[in-house]
Amino acid sequence: MDTVYSIKPLLAIIAALSGAGLVMLSGRKPNIRESWSFIAAISMFGIIASMISTVAPAPLGSGKTIVCQLFQILPGLSITLRVDAFSMVFALVASFLWILAVFYSAGYMRGLHEHAQTRFNTCFALSLFGAIGVAFSDNLFTMYLFYEIVSVCTYPLVAHHQDEESYEGAKKYIIYLTTTAKGLILPAMILIYVLTGTLDFASNIHSGIFNSSADGTLVTILYVCCLLGFAKNGIMPFHSWLPSAMVAPTPVSALLHAVAVVKVGVFCTTRVMLYIFGTDTMTALNLGIPTAYFVSFTILVASIIALSKDNLKARLAYSTVSQLSYIILGAALLTTSGIQGGLVHIANHAFAKITLFFCAGAIYVVTHKKYISEMSGLGRAMPFTFGCFAIASLSMIGAPPVAGFVTKWKLLVGAMQMESHYIGILLILLASTLLNVAYFAPITYKAFFGKVPEGVEYTKIKEAPLAMLVPIMIAATISVVIGIFPDFMMTFVKAVTG
Repeated sequence: MDTVYSIKPLLAIIAALSGAGLVMLSGRKPNIRESWSFIAAISMFGIIASMISTVAPAPLGSGKTIVCQLFQILPGLSITLRVDAFSMVFALVASFLWILAVFYSAGYMRGLHEHAQTRFNTCFALSLFGAIGVAFSDNLFTMYLFYEIVSVCTYPLVAHHQDEESYEGAKKYIIYLTTTAKGLILPAMILIYVLTGTLDFASNIHSGIFNSSADGTLVTILYVCCLLGFAKNGIMPFHSWLPSAMVAPTPVSALLHAVAVVKVGVFCTTRVMLYIFGTDTMTALNLGIPTAYFVSFTILVASIIALSKDNLKARLAYSTVSQLSYIILGAALLTTSGIQGGLVHIANHAFAKITLFFCAGAIYVVTHKKYISEMSGLGRAMPFTFGCFAIASLSMIGAPPVAGFVTKWKLLVGAMQMESHYIGILLILLASTLLNVAYFAPITYKAFFGKVPEGVEYTKIKEAPLAMLVPIMIAATISVVIGIFPDFMMTFVKAVTG
């Protein structure tokens, strides 16, 4: 592995940290406060984008890994940053979507005259500081530290409304995430260090860090602890924090579901699966197929629950629970195309899901409607918002030419590459796709073709402010673009699988 030493990874996370500090200092001046958020977001994205030429494989770059060691604690235990192809998949998407989220949240929060906007923007920036720290972690110890930072910094966002419902949702959120991390990840991390003498991620997805003499039963237990311990990944039964966190403002929901929190969960899970245990160890211990079926239960059951939800954000929340497990399923298939399909879904899901939540927020700001049953005919009054919602829904379903099609195609090919159990995985993917159609299609149909309820007039309803509508349209457009031209993101994903 060719290595380049640079402070750029550190500068990227400092950009978010500095933005948080400047937002706090300018809290009484809203325009300056939001300008600092925007400058921090642009700076972070620019620094991350500047590393493409080094990290990306040919022809985009030189295919090297960037490393920045901060502190050496013990031999094999340090706080070190590392940027490789896998890191860039998450970091590029999260940093770019932060730019859109800054614009959108300004329109949303001002439109509803929300309180504590300084605290909101500060915690938003700190959440991105933690998320990019996770993306750029060189080892399990560094990743664990930033993972916990994300949990702590997003707690005030979930509790933003400061009423009984939000405090209850925030309490469940922090209890689930910190308990699983400290109760499962922390002891597993200690045992892994004792067994291997290191917590550094392997240089490729095949070898892992365990040698052949390691006790198989113990390694399997450690694997299960890591799979369940990163509860931000939304795997059942540790998923209920996610729907409960929907009491937060819509920009927070978008942050939770598309940009930072849940993506941190699945990124950590797949990073550990592939770079701590490795495909060779997982194959030798037969961990792939059980994991695939285990997360498939989440995919199907969460979709069925989504069907029962009339609250739009609640339906989107259970959709997220389901969709996240596609990422872990792809890694668990242990085939080249399967892993590629899972990892590229980090990006594909992010753009589609942030569009959906942005649309839900726009609908609420304009109409104060939360329930799908109240939205008959509303699409004719807000065609751009519901048009973007339809595009993002198609991506979630996996229909061409939107980005989600690339995910489903790669997962299907990956299942066909398996030596056994491929029929079961194919049936699960088919069933989940039909369920996606069942809970997304009626929303768009009702909005555009449903009959306006008697006594209700939409003549005075217009689209949301441009500060909200423009980010929605940009995110939806990118979902289509990366569906038609997936090569850029697939370049990084293919570099991961070799």
